[in-house]
Amino acid sequence: MTLRLYNSFSSQKEDFKPLQDNHVGIYVCGITAYDDCHLGHARAAVVFDVIIRYLRHRGFKVTHVQNITDIDDKIINRAREKGVSCEELSEHYTGEFHRDMESLGVARPDVEPKATGHIQDIIRLIETLVSKGYAYAAEGNVFFSVEKFPGYGRLSHRSPEEMQAGARVEIDPRKHHPMDFALWKAGKPGEPAWESPWGPGRPGWHIECSAMSIRYLGETFDIHGGGQDLIFPHHENEIAQSVAATGKPFVRYFVHNGFVTINGEKMSKSLGNFLTIKDILSGYHPEALRLFLLSKHYRSPLDYSEDFIREKQVSLDRIYATLGEALEITAAPPGKRPGASATKVSLPPEAEAACARIKDLKKLFYQAMDDDFNTAQAMGHIFDAAKGINTLLQISKKEPARACLDAIGAGASAIREVGQVLDLFATEPRIYLEKRRTEKLRKIPLPEKEISDLIRQREEARTKKDWAAADTIRKKLAGANIILKDSPKGTTWEIKE
Repeated sequence: MTLRLYNSFSSQKEDFKPLQDNHVGIYVCGITAYDDCHLGHARAAVVFDVIIRYLRHRGFKVTHVQNITDIDDKIINRAREKGVSCEELSEHYTGEFHRDMESLGVARPDVEPKATGHIQDIIRLIETLVSKGYAYAAEGNVFFSVEKFPGYGRLSHRSPEEMQAGARVEIDPRKHHPMDFALWKAGKPGEPAWESPWGPGRPGWHIECSAMSIRYLGETFDIHGGGQDLIFPHHENEIAQSVAATGKPFVRYFVHNGFVTINGEKMSKSLGNFLTIKDILSGYHPEALRLFLLSKHYRSPLDYSEDFIREKQVSLDRIYATLGEALEITAAPPGKRPGASATKVSLPPEAEAACARIKDLKKLFYQAMDDDFNTAQAMGHIFDAAKGINTLLQISKKEPARACLDAIGAGASAIREVGQVLDLFATEPRIYLEKRRTEKLRKIPLPEKEISDLIRQREEARTKKDWAAADTIRKKLAGANIILKDSPKGTTWEIKE
């Protein structure tokens, strides 16, 4: 199947064909290093991490470039508030960003350029725009003239007049048109500045991405990524200044991930619903957050709630439990394996259906990912395969059949193989489950020995047919989030998530 992806530029899915056979150049807009990364940053990071992992999995060589904005109005203002230099502030939050990404399993880009490290590239690009008549100087600033660029607005599918009517544009008498944007900003006292043909100053926000993407990927490259909030003005402005400077197409495919809301509301510090990556990872496993972020198609809006992330944590635990049981059974010596008999046994219909789910997993996973990186559908196929393994695990305990064990082993291997593309199920199941059990035990008010004593007392009460006493113990344990499971082999317990 041909890989297809949705191109924001054409507003439709297109067959993916890189400029160079088997080599993909991708530029993803990075952070402005002035604060801790939030859930929106996490979504963009994980979405493009998976896209890049899948391209490499498919055999493409990928050059991934992602910038760090380390000089900007926000950085200057925050540094002033904290009484530190812009460099110190941006270095601190760049380090925090790297730690967050490492926790989430997001791979580092091949190139991570910083704006301040490419001032000369930026100045040369601005000089080209000025010489071609697309930009003009005004009081130490340089502005791009949107009226000189006929294609302005093609990405956001709006004309400059529509943009101006729908936006709060600050009136600046130095601009020829209200929608003109800054390529170079004149220096102000106390702010970082670099020498330029227009006097001391610093780059505007948009120009850095054009300069650095051209430097590392060429004047035309394959994929440009970022959140939907970057379509306008950031990516629109990047297109204008890049095409105006080079006379060549800038990007072949624009890919944008959808917004994240919190309980149906836009995330905002003023509303008290601003969630950082660290906030979420303090209560949930990093793979549970990845599972949540991949649970919807990347272009769809994604709403965060405690119920939803808790549900993903439970789902992750269940798949690890399934993988753990599957590996335990298939790794046992032949004489001790349930269902190890080579005798041909007539399996029930549900076993055949379970085997089909497992057999088709990789094919269905690749079909979903080839269709515009549909991780939601891909995850659905993984859950179906896990259900199939669970069905066979139950059957294998009753019906000794070699076919069950073979399918269980194949299913566990397939889930872990496709999981590598999503960076899920990467931990050895026994280690993961042990760690999760320890984490859960810390959250309940009863020590493990007391739980065991209460279960023993309950069993004694049931033997004596003292149902009231047995029920009282069960309720006490339930109040501590302990769920009891009775079976002919005895009573086991688990912690309610």
